[in-house]
Amino acid sequence: MTTANQTTANLDDKVTKLRELVKEIDFCMLTTIAESGSLHSRPMSLNGEIEANGDLWFFTYADTAKVTEVDRAEQVNVSFSDPAKQRYVSMSGTAHTIRDRAKMQELWKPELKAWFPKELDEPEIALLKVTVETAEYWDAPASWVAKTIGFIKAATTGQSAKSGENAKLNLK
Repeated sequence: MTTANQTTANLDDKVTKLRELVKEIDFCMLTTIAESGSLHSRPMSLNGEIEANGDLWFFTYADTAKVTEVDRAEQVNVSFSDPAKQRYVSMSGTAHTIRDRAKMQELWKPELKAWFPKELDEPEIALLKVTVETAEYWDAPASWVAKTIGFIKAATTGQSAKSGENAKLNLK
């Protein structure tokens, strides 16, 4: 196998790991740029939807501040956190409002009814698509025992403690 193929295979493995991490964390923080230029974050539910290439889809109302902010400045960040398992993900890219009815039907899940009581007949329902350009994840041992063993091993060998897996990905 050539170096380029190894790099592609390595990226594919990292994207697979990224997708697994994201699918296991239901809520994230979506950060947009407010009109003032400050950052504005709010919780969002991904409902386990992440494309093979890392792109994200969120249901939203088209008349919300986040859509107004994305229409003005499309750069966003989406961050996921599962402290109990010591898993963290940060994804940056561009967001766009999509009103594709077929895509909404494809992505719809019954649990979304909590936010959209009229389901796909909800006025102003739309999708927010985040085209992910870069991502980074951290996946560390979650158990106290695993962390303790790692710290003891580091202290006795004089080496730094292993903090788990960390990877940076360029997806575009």
